[in-house]
Amino acid sequence: MTTHDLHDAHDHADAAWKHDGVRVIPANQLDGNTAQTPGMDRKAAINFARVGAQKLWAGTVTIHANAKTGAHHHGHLESVIYIIKGRARMRWGEHLEFTAEAGPGDFIYVPPYVPHQEINASPTEPLECVLCRSDGEAVAVNLAIEPAEKPETVLWVDPTHPHGAV
Repeated sequence: MTTHDLHDAHDHADAAWKHDGVRVIPANQLDGNTAQTPGMDRKAAINFARVGAQKLWAGTVTIHANAKTGAHHHGHLESVIYIIKGRARMRWGEHLEFTAEAGPGDFIYVPPYVPHQEINASPTEPLECVLCRSDGEAVAVNLAIEPAEKPETVLWVDPTHPHGAV
């Protein structure tokens, strides 16, 4: 291979990386045309349609003050919610019989097929979150669930924190 051939190959690689490399999605260009659940506004930043993502979906979720979503699950997808601002109260289970709260800086993990509901625990401030899912598709299956009257508070327990954290 000559020096000229190497230079041409390098130029071709640069051109491909230029348009198929790192992408920055400005905050004011998120896409609200995604699966929605009553009580929240989801906006996509990263998905297949926007950037060609094959294995994840990422975006934002806003729940208005004193609002809650309907019960739903996300099919085979795993979800991670990162709280930016506000206080989230999560309910989950067949009758939304379990509950836990999270605040700014906390992460929430939602396994596949788990019925859940996000609640803004504040009567006056919006709840703002970043949401990531394990596939590029936006699955939201809304459910008709009669919630338990008094949910059971569950501490976050893992091998590192065997006594839990509220």
